[in-house]
Amino acid sequence: MATVDITQDTLGQTIAENDIVLLDWWADWCGPCKQFAPTYEAASEKHEDVVFGKVDTEDQQMLAASAQISSIPTLMAFREGILVFSQPGALPASALEQVIETVKGLDMEEVRAEVAKQQAQEPAQES
Repeated sequence: MATVDITQDTLGQTIAENDIVLLDWWADWCGPCKQFAPTYEAASEKHEDVVFGKVDTEDQQMLAASAQISSIPTLMAFREGILVFSQPGALPASALEQVIETVKGLDMEEVRAEVAKQQAQEPAQES
């Protein structure tokens, strides 16, 4: 599967309707983004069960702001609608492969339990 362009209008639906979604936050002026692009594209061809989205931070400034993107490229991974990985910086192919395999291997019951635990603690932390 090739990469797909993600916009404010398509992000929610893309994450909701697919088991695993990777997002590459990038900009045309960003040298490391351009270096990472072929690695990301190659991984998209190898892992047809994963959606590889690209978010142009210049074109989608509101979306980048709402996602709190402060450095590009940033790679995010969602599994079953839950953000399970977010890291700025261009990854070498081996590291990207490791992220993909780790996300695929997650025990999502454990992840959901941990998310629920964190959400239960949030109100206590605010007081």
